[in-house]
Amino acid sequence: MTTTTDLSVSCEFFPPRTDAGRTNWREALNELAVIKPEYFSCTYGAGGTTQEGTRETLRDIIDSGFAGAAHITCIGSTRDKILSLLDTYKNMGVQRLVALRGDLPQGMSDPGEFHHANELVAFIRETTGDDFHIEVAAYPEKHPESLNFQDDFQNFVKKVDAGADSAITQFFFNVESYYRFLEDGLKAGIDIPVIPGIMPITNYKSLAGFASGCGAEIPRWLSTRLEGFADDLESIREFGFEVVLDFCEQLVAVGAPGLHFYTLNRAQPTIDLVRELGLINTK
Repeated sequence: MTTTTDLSVSCEFFPPRTDAGRTNWREALNELAVIKPEYFSCTYGAGGTTQEGTRETLRDIIDSGFAGAAHITCIGSTRDKILSLLDTYKNMGVQRLVALRGDLPQGMSDPGEFHHANELVAFIRETTGDDFHIEVAAYPEKHPESLNFQDDFQNFVKKVDAGADSAITQFFFNVESYYRFLEDGLKAGIDIPVIPGIMPITNYKSLAGFASGCGAEIPRWLSTRLEGFADDLESIREFGFEVVLDFCEQLVAVGAPGLHFYTLNRAQPTIDLVRELGLINTK
């Protein structure tokens, strides 16, 4: 069991779309308060399709006394729209952004004035200076659209050179891939924190769907064991908890500066992991 509280802990939400979803999300927010995360982030749909929901969710986070981090995507957008969004977030009290390229919504063919995330990072720096702490995405197993890992890593370097303060990884389950990513970063002169993204395992079908969509690899031994539980969700949760707990402990051992939990708007899986890791901040 890890006993240090020196690591940062952060959590990610997505904007709820229904009244029931909003009720469940607020319950999760209140329950996650016990772990005192550094911040809560909120995702942003393709082409800004959840812009209003993202803004409302962030406002609730900030009004509840927590730091909020806004995801912001640039594909399909314009400089004027991004600048307006930055002004909105600044006025709300948002001090941290997760700057992403994003995906074009279905049916939209024009990528807009930004083609890559590094262009967005550079624009934010040029127009707002140091008003925001800028997070970017990192892919220890490469972005699914990249030709190879080397090409993807150079894209990461461009984002860092454009002014990123830190990075959050896509979720993954191979500690070696994270360690090698850090090693490559050191060789490239990169010294920003790279925070592993952690996906609690509670449902194998959902996990497999997320992994397929973002290019994350589920190791064969893990997928085989999870498939063997079929629809026994309790066994999947128990086994998944032990797997992710061990994974987090290994990440801490190789130097992870923090852990970023993809909560899927549920509190208990993250709380259980953080408590067992000894990372609940009682300051």
